[in-house]
Amino acid sequence: MKHVVGVADMKISPQSGDLIVTHALGSCLGLAAHDASAAVGGMLHVMMPTATANPEKAKANPWLFVDVAVPAFFAALEAAGASRRRCKLKVAGGAMVCGNDYFEIGKRNHIVLKKVLWKSGILIDAEDVGGNFARTMYMEIGSGRVWLSSGGKEWAL
Repeated sequence: MKHVVGVADMKISPQSGDLIVTHALGSCLGLAAHDASAAVGGMLHVMMPTATANPEKAKANPWLFVDVAVPAFFAALEAAGASRRRCKLKVAGGAMVCGNDYFEIGKRNHIVLKKVLWKSGILIDAEDVGGNFARTMYMEIGSGRVWLSSGGKEWAL
């Protein structure tokens, strides 16, 4: 089964062979976490760095802000049977796709992500962040394989 993760959204699957995909990772970040032992994986597409920008929006949609979404994402993975300690975490996005990005949203998203993960004792296993192009991120449940595509090209992460 194919699961599509929208902007400010996340999906988790405990079904080997399922595919999770998120499109248009520009300044947004995509996180793919997979626990091979439990055959559980999930993907998060997060948009903004911190919920302090708009606490009401954070309450309405916890997947919008990095600082709120990442802990909730790992809690949801654990509820599905994954272990945050066994999860392989891969990250993509954080680009500057609109010329001069005065607010540096992609860069700030990445910095906040690293801080949140560090506080939780979680390490990033692979990442493809920055640049000036959007990416699509794919993950296959069971194998844990993660790959990206952009501009007609695909590469493993």
